[in-house]
Amino acid sequence: MATTLRTLALALGVASVHAAPAANGLTSVSNWGENPSGLVLQLYEPPKVAEKPAIILALHFCGGTGPAYSEYTKYQPYADAQGFVVLYPSSPKDNNCWDVATTKTLTHEGGGDSNGLANMVKWAIAKYNADPTKVFVTGSSSGCMMTNVMAATYPELFAAASCYSGAAAGCLAGSPGSSPQSADPFCASGQNIKTGAEWASQVRAMYPGYKGAYPRFQTWHGEADNFVNYPNLGEQLKMWSIVFGETFARNKTDTPLSGYTQIVYGDGTKVVGYSARGVGHMVPVHEEADLKWFGLL
Repeated sequence: MATTLRTLALALGVASVHAAPAANGLTSVSNWGENPSGLVLQLYEPPKVAEKPAIILALHFCGGTGPAYSEYTKYQPYADAQGFVVLYPSSPKDNNCWDVATTKTLTHEGGGDSNGLANMVKWAIAKYNADPTKVFVTGSSSGCMMTNVMAATYPELFAAASCYSGAAAGCLAGSPGSSPQSADPFCASGQNIKTGAEWASQVRAMYPGYKGAYPRFQTWHGEADNFVNYPNLGEQLKMWSIVFGETFARNKTDTPLSGYTQIVYGDGTKVVGYSARGVGHMVPVHEEADLKWFGLL
């Protein structure tokens, strides 16, 4: 992980105090509900919360924390302008990486990290009387891996997802851990190659019997990423394009900026990828593009 990201990572304990001020204008929350894997929640609440606001769940990279990710991203000015709330949870285990490997987290209501994150989101919807059609998830690196997992295990909670430099839901299934220090390198090295149908079957197995919609999915990856290697972009796109029944339509070069290629499936409203030429790990967060994808701009 880049030195700058390690510098941002702040050491947190598991306990937090409800409504206690925290760094970066965040508020620590402790009583958000069942917490099976000992996660920490801090959030950004704008000075004026909108009536029935949107909620964004923003997931940090390995070695990071919620406060670190709030500094790495720039969602707060948009939250101030529009009145939405951003949840910045933290994973205190396995080198501060999200568990994206165990059966517990890869199962709806399984008692893993995904379960705790879903409980945070449900708490926030209730607390802020949020619009349940405007709940979104995003993240970088390990947070992008968990974004894929959340879209698969709790699709009913999210309208859309956008994430950076991650891997498909279940790519690390069965690994002894989820961090660079503990994980089987097969996934991160880009060797876990499946058909789209195989990936889609894996997604559906994470929430057996679910018949509803899945969140619209947008994913970004650097072509020079040698940490979570570039083939993982294609595996995510295989997964979600089959889930949505969309086929590749076209590439748009230099979109949204020079050196980036937008990979469009169908009409571009359900599955989109971005390939960033010369960019390694991690792709910088494009907040405006995320918020446009979410329908907030």
